[in-house]
Amino acid sequence: MVIFLDTYAIIEIDLGNRNYKEYALESIKTMTTVFNLVEAYFVYYKRFGEKEANRLNRNVKQIVIPIDDSIIKGAVKFKLTHSKRRFSFADAIGYVTARKYNAQFLTGDYMFKGMEGVEFVK
Repeated sequence: MVIFLDTYAIIEIDLGNRNYKEYALESIKTMTTVFNLVEAYFVYYKRFGEKEANRLNRNVKQIVIPIDDSIIKGAVKFKLTHSKRRFSFADAIGYVTARKYNAQFLTGDYMFKGMEGVEFVK
């Protein structure tokens, strides 16, 4: 199984949330995008400072995958189709990336709850 980590999941795994413990195992293939890494880095920099933000960056950048034109175009369509939910571009790009790679989209963000391919964990 392949798991896409959205920003929420990246942070919860790093903070040691026990509900996310199984997703921190090295036997699970995980991925994310640079956009999710930027959001997580921002949160860490603001909450914990530059040193912790840099540590998180070093760990997470290992699972960052590139995005291509199909993901960019798909994310725009996704964002427009779901405009009432007000997804960020990082959310849209992440979700479309997960779908492209047949990965489960791991999040605790209520906006995604009940959507296809989403593994919702608080």
